[in-house]
Formats: sequence, C-alpha cells, structure tokens
Amino acid sequence: MSKDTAKKSNDACVLVSGGIESAVLVNDALGRYDHVTPIYVKNHLRWEDTEIFCLKNFLRCLRQNNLKPLVILDLTMRDIYESHWSITGIRIPTGKSRDESVYLPGRNVVFFSKVGVYASLKGIQTIEIGVLKGNPFPDSTKVFFKKMSELLSLSLDTLLEISAPFSKMKKEDVISMGKKLPLEFTFSCLNPKGYEHCGECNKCMERKKAFFAAGVFDKTKYKKSGI
Repeated sequence: MSKDTAKKSNDACVLVSGGIESAVLVNDALGRYDHVTPIYVKNHLRWEDTEIFCLKNFLRCLRQNNLKPLVILDLTMRDIYESHWSITGIRIPTGKSRDESVYLPGRNVVFFSKVGVYASLKGIQTIEIGVLKGNPFPDSTKVFFKKMSELLSLSLDTLLEISAPFSKMKKEDVISMGKKLPLEFTFSCLNPKGYEHCGECNKCMERKKAFFAAGVFDKTKYKKSGI
C-alpha cells in the first residue's frame, strides 16, 4: 500500500515487555483504538521466559474485545551481546547503579525494525511504546522516534508512526493511572528468582520506589523486601 494513497487506520501495535509502563499502555490504548495488538520481541535475554509468563497473565485479565492476541516475534541478540550481563547474569546492575547501566545497546532500533515490518504487512500504521519522562537512552528520544518513523515509512512505502504517549510522565504517574489494574502481574526484574522479582536489582528498586511515590500498595512478590 503506497504511503501516498494509504487510508489512516485506527489500529495500533503496542510494544510490550512485562513491565508496568507497557502493561498500562496496552490498557490505555484499548480506549483509543479499534484494535490493539500487543507485540513482544524476544531477544533471548536471561529474564524473558519469566517476563513472557507474567505478561500473558496480565493480558488475560484485560478481557476486552478489541485486544488482539499477543504476538511474539523472535530476534536474538545473544550473538551480539555475548558477555553482556543481560546474557551472563554477571554484574547485574543493582539498586545503587546509575540508570544508564541498564542500557541495552540498539534494542529499540531492533524492536522497531521488526515490528515495523509486521505492522506494515498487517496494515497497521501506529506503533506505541511506553517510554517515560527522563529516559536517558539515545534510542528513546522524541527525535529518534520521529526519524525512525520516517525511515520505516520510507523503507516500507507505507505510513508508519511511532508514538510514546507516556513520555511526559514518571513511573509513579503511570502506576497511579493503572492502580485499578492487576499490576502485581507485571514484571520488572533483571535477575528473577523463579517467577519472583529478586528485589535487589536496579529495576526492582526503581519499581519499589515508584509504588511508594505513587502511594499505591505494591503487591509484587520480592525475594528481598525493603527499599
């Protein structure tokens, strides 16, 4: 379908992990689009089996007719990351680590490349992602999303737009927004213990602090409690 003649659809793909932001974003998108397709891109990182398990549990709770089945796309990063902590589990960023320490190089480029092709083949023109205010990574900026939208539209000869509806919100704002949802089924951990959060890694500590800041009771099960 040519981008010059394409009719704007009211469907969207939402990039999902197991996390709070993408979970709340899916629910929010259901009120804004005719159909919403949640898409998980599997990079074969060490926490993904647990993340997918939690994500499926959360999506089952939504039960809305315009929610399409979860799509899992496969695109390994193991051959590129090799000795990275996301593969080995060695020197995982802790609660004392800077936010920049959890950066996964080029991940959003990979995500949007694969999801963009999927969306174009399905006639879907909007891709949403749950990026928050203050995200320090170069592939999560307004400029990046604009340029990536243009590149995908050019390369696939169809209209594609990347949108980050939560880009002016903090994590605690999103928690407050989704406080009636089963957020205990969401997943944020870099070092899961079975199907539970470790309670010590950078993302677990970020999660705990955000629930506290939001004034919302945290039902998450952590191996190590406390902030």
